[in-house]
Amino acid sequence: MEHRIFTTSVASVYPLYVKKLERKGRTKAELDEVIEWLTGFDDEELDQHLAAETTFEGFFDQAHLNPKASAITGTVCGIRVEEVEDPLMQKIRYLDKLVDELAKGKAMEKVLRA
Repeated sequence: MEHRIFTTSVASVYPLYVKKLERKGRTKAELDEVIEWLTGFDDEELDQHLAAETTFEGFFDQAHLNPKASAITGTVCGIRVEEVEDPLMQKIRYLDKLVDELAKGKAMEKVLRA
């Protein structure tokens, strides 16, 4: 079964990430840094995906996933990120987990698995 999130545009979720982080004293720039770390997209490429309303499926199809992404562990919505079987859903959960960690005030170098 295909999840609705796969065909949802990244642009429709991005402002929710920004709002969540800004409420916790973090910035859009920090969000963009996390997205760049995970996907390899620079600011310009990210802006293009947002403007084109690329779906999560298309977004992660074109991403060059960080080799350290597998170090992202823990739970999102009660689901262990490292146990998600669907590769696309796992990538989406990686992003959710990184946003959660930022929102919880983790240091950027920890979030980026430095």
